[in-house]
Amino acid sequence: MELAIRHSEPSDAEAIRLIYASPNVVAGTLQVPYPSHELWRKRLSDLEPEARMLVAVADNAVVGHLGLHPAYRPRRAHAASLGMAVHDAWAGRGIGSALLQHALLLADNWLNLLRLELVVFADNEPAIRLYRKNGFTIEGTHRAFALRNGIFADACAMARLHPRPPSLP
Repeated sequence: MELAIRHSEPSDAEAIRLIYASPNVVAGTLQVPYPSHELWRKRLSDLEPEARMLVAVADNAVVGHLGLHPAYRPRRAHAASLGMAVHDAWAGRGIGSALLQHALLLADNWLNLLRLELVVFADNEPAIRLYRKNGFTIEGTHRAFALRNGIFADACAMARLHPRPPSLP
């Protein structure tokens, strides 16, 4: 498998829509079933100036997506939230790990981000393992965080601080 990571383009909207329409992705994210092409076209066309949307391309197909969204409040300019998904057919093949590695390089070396934050369903053990492997820690649990398939599910708040934070005066 040849894998490339690049910034998303508006022309990726349909491929990204298909990722977020995958049953396991719907269950593992805050997306709702049956995402529209227009929703993803708009999201990719109307990005905040500092947001980074990456895609993983394998065998000439977009198979993974990651969004990195810096905070916009001045006192939180050092932080960004992160969300990602890999198409069900490509899960477990290193796509998520590659996307996350590229996002961490951006955050640490180019975007001056000290803190990366995410929320993951508490029963999503593969994702939690991936995040822990990359320096994220669980900071707390949100009880009954989101409705998923008719049941309120818990989620973990996770964060990672830059491994070489700047020294304070």
